[in-house]
Amino acid sequence: MPITRALLSVSDKSGLTEFAQELSALGVELLSTGGTAKALREAGLTVIDVSEFTGAPELFDGRVKTLHPKVHGGLLHRRDDKEHISQAKKNDIPPIDLVVVNLYPFEETIAKPDVTLDQAIENIDIGGPSMLRSAAKNHSHVTVVTDPADYDRVIAEMKENNGDTTKGLREQLAVKVFLRTSQYDSAITNFLGQCRTGTCSNFSLNLPLDQELRYGDNPHQKCNLYGDFSKFFTQLQGKELSYTNILDIEAAADLILDFVRPTVAILKHTNPCGVGQDDLDLRDAWQKAFETDRQAPFGGVIACNRPLTVELARVISEIFTDVIIAPEFESDARALLQKKKNLRLMKMNDGYLTEKKSSVIRSCPGGIMVMDRDHTALGLDKLETKVVTKRPPTEEEMRAMRFGWRIVKHIKSNAICYTTTDRTLGLGAGQMSRVDSSRIAVWKAKEAGLDLKGSIVASDAMFPFADGLQSAIDAGATACIQPGGSIRDEEVIAAADAAGMAMIFTGHRHFRH
Repeated sequence: MPITRALLSVSDKSGLTEFAQELSALGVELLSTGGTAKALREAGLTVIDVSEFTGAPELFDGRVKTLHPKVHGGLLHRRDDKEHISQAKKNDIPPIDLVVVNLYPFEETIAKPDVTLDQAIENIDIGGPSMLRSAAKNHSHVTVVTDPADYDRVIAEMKENNGDTTKGLREQLAVKVFLRTSQYDSAITNFLGQCRTGTCSNFSLNLPLDQELRYGDNPHQKCNLYGDFSKFFTQLQGKELSYTNILDIEAAADLILDFVRPTVAILKHTNPCGVGQDDLDLRDAWQKAFETDRQAPFGGVIACNRPLTVELARVISEIFTDVIIAPEFESDARALLQKKKNLRLMKMNDGYLTEKKSSVIRSCPGGIMVMDRDHTALGLDKLETKVVTKRPPTEEEMRAMRFGWRIVKHIKSNAICYTTTDRTLGLGAGQMSRVDSSRIAVWKAKEAGLDLKGSIVASDAMFPFADGLQSAIDAGATACIQPGGSIRDEEVIAAADAAGMAMIFTGHRHFRH
């Protein structure tokens, strides 16, 4: 049966006028409320107010307007049930065949830093979710739209099906409704729970399937990706993504966004294995990163914080790479890299910059843990006041320590990083002993033929003993940046003073597990 009557009540009015014009042209009667009705009338459309349709006024500043038997009866009665049809006629309840509703902007409201509890509560939608659920429950007969992105699909189907939509589309739209209302309720629950206790007493997630991944850690492990990953990263070419690809992409993007200067980073298994900077040519930044470790980048991930040039693409293409991430790719660079069919090119969209504040969620036996993301290199402000040794660092050592501190926070703990002002020289990651990480970093530098004399060493956490620092001193490091906080800090400082090393305590550690 063709759609004859639609109820439109939206907070997001993008595409609304054009959609309503198409509905009107197809002979659909339009019901509406408040600001939505006003917008449609201003567009020259004929609209019936819901209060006129129900015969009941809007009450309590609009809190009660669609909560009426004539609205929900028009949505919920079955068109293939004689008793339902009879009751609808007896009670003067005409059918409403299409509902277009998106909800009060509760999530946007609570995202504001100065939001009050009263403001949040006023943005809890009651009538909207009720209409959506009624229509979605009766989707065998009613079309329900909560996402403006679906307007064109609905109009296209109506034009192809004598004014009606297909059952398949109605089922898809109903699922989107229940997903949206569950997300909405979760946001309310989480916010109010946190207001009551200071910590979320409940934590709920309800995310759509973004994509099926190739596999998990290993090919025998099935894995799916949920949420809106594709909003932040666009895959331009290459094989399907796997679980480990997603982890590597996140790690690489987080690292590269810690830098303002033109930077290239190479990662393997979420650990950086080389980072370089150059203000004039990304190829030189790449070379500095690559020279840190010429073996580990094989099958790794490359990220840069500038558009990938064809000159850099030509150099990168000489080695096997799994993923390349950049804010943009020059057309010639894409054309060159397209020859490598399996290489994944990932465009980092602008939205990721604003979403870095999001939480880190990890599963654990019986539940999940939710943690603030460590997206800031803490401790870099006023470094000159944090010197703990007799000798303060030189200006060049200070620049190198700022560079190294931004990198070491992205290395798995225990983490050690040797750098100059614009390149890594040796990296040690994930060892049970910090001195072992330091020794590995020294060994990797020697393997690469790099001299650590005059370098700085960065440690993600305190040196519990002087031996780890001594390893750096013996390797030629002249300055150290670390959090401090060990019961043996005085021993560590004494070792630095004995060697004439400059050392800074940041007061913040950056463990990464």
